Amino acid sequence: MKKPIRKAVFPVAGLGTRFLPATKAMPKEMLTVVDRPVIQHVVDEARAAGIEHCVFVTGRNKGVIEDHFDSQFELERTLEARGKTKELEQLRRDLPGPGQTSFTRQQGPLGLGHAVWCARDIVGDEPFALLLPDMLHLGVRPCLAEMIEAYEAHATGGNMIAVYEVPADQTHQYGITGVGEPIGNGKVYPITQMIEKPAKGTAPSNLAISGRYILQPEIFDLLAKQERGAGGEIQLTDAMITLSKSQPFFATRFDGDIYDCGSKLGFLAANAAYALSNPELGADYRRDLEALLAKR
Repeated sequence: MKKPIRKAVFPVAGLGTRFLPATKAMPKEMLTVVDRPVIQHVVDEARAAGIEHCVFVTGRNKGVIEDHFDSQFELERTLEARGKTKELEQLRRDLPGPGQTSFTRQQGPLGLGHAVWCARDIVGDEPFALLLPDMLHLGVRPCLAEMIEAYEAHATGGNMIAVYEVPADQTHQYGITGVGEPIGNGKVYPITQMIEKPAKGTAPSNLAISGRYILQPEIFDLLAKQERGAGGEIQLTDAMITLSKSQPFFATRFDGDIYDCGSKLGFLAANAAYALSNPELGADYRRDLEALLAKR
């Protein structure tokens, strides 16, 4: 019997060097897209998919992330005294319940695979979701919710990776999956290959890995023994390729928009997209944006 997906891992130990000096004292995950930190958007996606426990793999100077997901008595008391009911309700609605968050340290820049391995004792012997906080997924339905639905519908469960279509001439910039014929609702594919940044003209498809995963706990044992790969880091993709020899992997195609907030252009595009989709700001922001573009 498949175990449910209850826990999600968020690797948030990165230094954010592409955003210096903004990230010198503030974690890149706390940079705001409209009025919410990037990490809050990703946690919102996980909670909307039914995740019960969020596991954050942090590093030095990341304590503000832990503070963000904790109650702040003085602020809540002040909002209550000033009658700011809407703001107070929003804070409480976003706040995870007691015991629903855990934090562990990576303690060294050894790559995504190492960050996932650091969560092993908290996750335990059960499948889990992995969400990269740099990648924001904006769609009709949360990406992780679609993945969990596909996972539960599939007889063997297995491992799931979210993918999205990229231009064929840009596949060398991404982790790419080779896939078989679609199954189920036509958005799920058996994975036949996983290749990190294939050489131009050699990619088996244009389906790029988008930063959302459902993985079985056996990945931890493989990561513990995984040799360092590209960049001298422990690569998650290398361990997944090994795991795929004994367990099935499936790709779930996400048809919404994806914004890489680890890059400046992606971050700016995310702010524009989320502002335009905001029911309170969208119309006014579109007007101001069109006026700004008219001057350029």
